[in-house]
Amino acid sequence: MWERQAAAWRNAARPHPSGSPTCALAMAALLSTLPVPSFLLTQEHRGKHLPTVEQNSSLNVKFDPKMTKLTWDCQENATYGECVLIHKEKGQIKKKVKDKECQCTFQDCSLHGGVTLTVEVNINQRRISETLVYPNPGGEGTAAQNFSCLIYNADFMNCTWAKGQAAPNDVQYFLYIRDSKKKIERECPRYLKDSGTHVGCHLQDLSGLTSYSYFLVNGTSQETGIQFFDSVLLLKEIEQYDPPNNITVYCNESHCFIRWEKPRTRKTRSIREFQYQLDIQRQSNTGSSRNQLIVVSGDSGNKYSFPRPGLRAKHTVKIRTADARRAHWGAWSQPAGFGSAEPESSLVHIYLLVVLGTLVCGLTVSCLFKRFLGTHRLFPPIPRIKDKLNNNPQIDHQIIWEKFTHDVGKGDKEEVLAVEEVTEAPANA
Repeated sequence: MWERQAAAWRNAARPHPSGSPTCALAMAALLSTLPVPSFLLTQEHRGKHLPTVEQNSSLNVKFDPKMTKLTWDCQENATYGECVLIHKEKGQIKKKVKDKECQCTFQDCSLHGGVTLTVEVNINQRRISETLVYPNPGGEGTAAQNFSCLIYNADFMNCTWAKGQAAPNDVQYFLYIRDSKKKIERECPRYLKDSGTHVGCHLQDLSGLTSYSYFLVNGTSQETGIQFFDSVLLLKEIEQYDPPNNITVYCNESHCFIRWEKPRTRKTRSIREFQYQLDIQRQSNTGSSRNQLIVVSGDSGNKYSFPRPGLRAKHTVKIRTADARRAHWGAWSQPAGFGSAEPESSLVHIYLLVVLGTLVCGLTVSCLFKRFLGTHRLFPPIPRIKDKLNNNPQIDHQIIWEKFTHDVGKGDKEEVLAVEEVTEAPANA
């Protein structure tokens, strides 16, 4: 079976007549459907690098996946050219070819889904077009899956992946990272293993990596060919920011002011590239009450003010950071407290003292009032004679006789004496 597939591969790689698009499309379809046996790839290809595909044609088209460069033999009187890379996700990517240049270099892109490359040149006023198919050789479903990377603490990066569903038991994966300038390539220095299979990588040195980096995970097995997986990641998008530094809280009579410093990142960034989320909670004996999270933009000066809450309430604030263009939040900072729980308890004591004092005063007044009423009943006041003469200045030398009232209940009768005035008669009478 492998001999028939190898023969079909050789027949498909034969040169086709110039200007025959039907033959070119037939060749592309055949190459895209043929699996590549693992014994056709050298150990170097299966280990570190992607396979290089050559097209046996009049232009001798070659594709180098490491440099994403398409080359062909230069022809005399070539006046115009164009390269086209057809990507399953990005569609067509075109590059103009200058005179006397016989190559095209594309930006890094993922190749694990397979790409189709086309070269078009004008030679002696004839348009020649040739197509090259770059497949992903190996067994379907054997490539690493669920690949992801995360930068944390500004200096470290973890990449993880899972074993392919159809991968054999003896599969082993390897990770290679290349910068966008295609000058520095490194293998993972420290693999994370699961039952002996590499399923992750830990890096402590991120120097030399540019903003865009190319990640390649390929594998080896004694049973079958292993497909590769590759991805181009923007390091800024996979970085998880640390919490802000030096969080301080100051409160005056009316407002509280929170200030902080932007976190340390892998590359220096302006304050506008950050956004912050604040979580302010009030602490009490029954627990903490969560308020709505507050989002503050980085251009606010790394500060936030709000009306001062209860004077005798303890509060805490936590802050976390994310990129201004996407809400991929990092870890929360340690809670920073402000206010005091002691004033809150003393306030309760004051309330109790006020209530108790009011009750004591009320009871005291009530007792005094009752005692006063009892004394009044036991010792009624002695009536006094009215001094009309002295009390009424308007009456001058007038005697006012009060009406005499006979007391009811007295049995004694008073005797009334009549007094007559007797005058003596004159002596000579």
